Amino acid sequence: MKALTATLRLQFHADFSLDDAVPLVPYFARLGISHLYASPLLRARPGSRHGYDVVDPGQVSPELGGEAALERLVAALRLHGMGLILDMVSNHMAVGSDNPWWQDLLAWGRRSRYAEFFDIQWHSPDPLLEGQLLLPFLASDYGAVLQAGEIPLRFDAATGQFHIQHHEHRFPICPADYGVILTNGGAALQELGTRLSGLRSGADAPLRARPLLAELAAVARQQPLDDVFTAFDSRTPEGFKRLHALLERQPYRLASWRTAGDDINWRRFFDVNELGGLRVERAAVFEATHSKVFELIGRGLVDGLRVDHIDGLADPRGYCRKLRRRVDGLLAQRPLEAALEHFPIFVEKILGADEQLHRDWQVDGTTGYEFMNQVSLLQHDPDGEGELAALWSAVSDRPEFTEEVRLARQQILSASLAGDFESVSQALLQVARDDLMSRDLTFGAIRRALQALIEHYPVYRTYINACGRPAEDEAFFQQAMRGARQCLSEADWPVLDYLQRWLGGEPWCRLPPGRPRKHLRHACVRFQQLTSPTAAKAVEDTAFYRSALLLSRNDVGFDAERFSAPIEDFHQHCLVRLEQFPDNLLATATHDHKRGEDTRARLAVLSERSSWFASRVEHWRELASPLRSTLADGEAPGAADELLLYQTLLGSWPLDLDENDPTALEAYAQRLCQWQRKALREAKLRSSWSAPNEAYERACLDFIDTLLLERASQQLRHSLAEAAQAIACPGALNSLAQCLLRMTAPGVPDLYQGNEFWDFSLVDPDNRRPVDFASRRQALVDGTTTAQRLQDWRSGRIKQALINQVLEWRQQYPQLFLRGQYLPLEVRGRHADRVLAFARVTAGERAIVVVPRLAWGLLAQSPIPLIPAQNWDDTRLILPFALSPATCSGLFATGAVTASKELWLSTALKEFPVNLFVEHT
Repeated sequence: MKALTATLRLQFHADFSLDDAVPLVPYFARLGISHLYASPLLRARPGSRHGYDVVDPGQVSPELGGEAALERLVAALRLHGMGLILDMVSNHMAVGSDNPWWQDLLAWGRRSRYAEFFDIQWHSPDPLLEGQLLLPFLASDYGAVLQAGEIPLRFDAATGQFHIQHHEHRFPICPADYGVILTNGGAALQELGTRLSGLRSGADAPLRARPLLAELAAVARQQPLDDVFTAFDSRTPEGFKRLHALLERQPYRLASWRTAGDDINWRRFFDVNELGGLRVERAAVFEATHSKVFELIGRGLVDGLRVDHIDGLADPRGYCRKLRRRVDGLLAQRPLEAALEHFPIFVEKILGADEQLHRDWQVDGTTGYEFMNQVSLLQHDPDGEGELAALWSAVSDRPEFTEEVRLARQQILSASLAGDFESVSQALLQVARDDLMSRDLTFGAIRRALQALIEHYPVYRTYINACGRPAEDEAFFQQAMRGARQCLSEADWPVLDYLQRWLGGEPWCRLPPGRPRKHLRHACVRFQQLTSPTAAKAVEDTAFYRSALLLSRNDVGFDAERFSAPIEDFHQHCLVRLEQFPDNLLATATHDHKRGEDTRARLAVLSERSSWFASRVEHWRELASPLRSTLADGEAPGAADELLLYQTLLGSWPLDLDENDPTALEAYAQRLCQWQRKALREAKLRSSWSAPNEAYERACLDFIDTLLLERASQQLRHSLAEAAQAIACPGALNSLAQCLLRMTAPGVPDLYQGNEFWDFSLVDPDNRRPVDFASRRQALVDGTTTAQRLQDWRSGRIKQALINQVLEWRQQYPQLFLRGQYLPLEVRGRHADRVLAFARVTAGERAIVVVPRLAWGLLAQSPIPLIPAQNWDDTRLILPFALSPATCSGLFATGAVTASKELWLSTALKEFPVNLFVEHT
């Protein structure tokens, strides 16, 4: 099997199965991919488009073709020496009618073997929830739904089980309560009900119930249950009482979906009611949820893992180390043709500013969001920040991004994650009560201090363990403490001091075994599992849709408070990565990104043309005046939403869009409308998912339709198209630079499906549209010259050719790019600040990488993304060694090398926009 040199992410679902990928393997191999990187493949909820809603971790999804299809795909990969990396979900699984573990839990409560699998707070300060699980799945209030007969009692003749039906939801009735139901049936049913009532005691009740349920199914085939259902018809006064009494006996309490934010007593994935958190730190849960994956690894069908949402776990470090031990122990079982010396493990982790992945986790790195951010910072001109900030402030009247995030965190903690916040507050109150010195602290004071601390948390989470806060995390915690202290009154500062002690300042291992130690550990774990979803919901899913200084700086894993960074920062990140995580994945596009990699690269050009852009916005807003509506709550779209839309249009405007083609315009408008609705609801200002403002949304969607489709908007539409075309060519140059950096910097390049051509996608589901692989396969063998590709740059084939050439070299010189020394190169001359260059060096092999940046002015009016050679003037690289023209070649065999320690940009980038020179001595 080939070394891990490049991965390609595929999104599998019913319309793109494992068998659909098999005929594509030769294309991926020819492109230069060493490993396919698959979205989750275990059985998910029927119709899942992403696989993160697993309902049975014990089998490969039948919708994707099942295990047999997986074997066929791996066999095809092996023919080309390729491997398979699997995305897996350890933090959560889908809860609902399709999940047998969840259904067993609802039926038996704490007697279920799965009661400890899900992260449930069984003891609640609310007497209505004591010992019960809140199920916030009803379309309306419980009493109203009950009275309307919308949660009827039903019977499954195949399994012999009663359940409550509500739309697509099924809530099982505990078999021990069937006696209450069957008293309204015939003699045989009543007798069986009496025996079922005996299941109210005994831990083995679920096992003893099985033959009784089979018997009930048989009896029910002979005796109709009509009288039973009539007795429990909640549309009648007596039926209402009976059904309510029956539901009150269950281990769960049905409630309106609106109660979830405040009253939820089990951990979810963020605020998604359909995804329940797992206690994977428990040995039984770890083994049950990983058994199939471990089997596939041992059989040689999986060659690497990507762990989703690592920050959701109670103990990420402990989990990763345990996972490492288990998979390393499986390597000896693998067949010879799938033998591995090392099994790579990557974690999905959002790193904050100045945060590094902890090295003692024993993983190979992250999935590469931070690299996306580093390249983006490199391509934004700091000179444009001031004018763009002034434009955004004047148009939107919104606060700066830091304050936007704080306000969003405040809103999240008081709304969708309010129940989780209350749970952590209660846990800390219990810690306070365990100590005489702190027992007078009030719940209100603890809440205030905790909220202030979380509002100012600079990272997704820290990693408190039995020995306290790790040294790597201390600076982030103290930063949050300083921010909290500034916004709280001095009366609450002593509470902050206690939080500093409790949350890792004084390790819980110093406490003697007992309830106080247990309470402190519980509070620390819950705190850390709250800061992560708060950050994700507040930043990615709120602030990024409220703030638009420049949308290319708003994406997953980005430090949007920074607009740009110098070349030296990029070099430093590369040096650290090579030292600490040389196999870290390098991504510039993912299934979760807000905008496609080439959308962002094009929008970054606006940082170089800020004055021009500001004048264009003023012009567009004037032209758009007749398109806006006046609603009771203000103008529609609002000025901020309108500016977001203009940026989105400029970034995603298709290169081949004909302004006079109504069919193409209609298709583009549909994509934009899909984005617009999501953007408005995520922003949570004038609309939201929980309370959609239909009138405002409709007005915004009508604005898009009118802008793109109506003859009256032709002038505005043409002006936007001209502006998009004006930045398209320099945007393509940015894209090619970004692409080459991803493939040559320390780490393993990760390509997202279809992105070997231009990617001007928007947020999901737009970025998960079907990929035209046929055209990509054809393009790879079309035999066009470099000059032809440049002239035809709009097709995207130039990007594919660059990827193919560099990935072939990565496979030819794996050690050079995987472990080669990284040397930042000095650039001199008139445009030295417009060039980034570095060398990769091993014994006997050397490479030089050179890319332009902030090059709009150098590109001038060129119709192709190639800076005219003369525009580079005297700009040149100073090399630490002389390259020999006899043993060194550049991309597409460009002959720019002379036996000198200087490399002139006018020759190095004469024929192609970026270049890579490889020398084998």
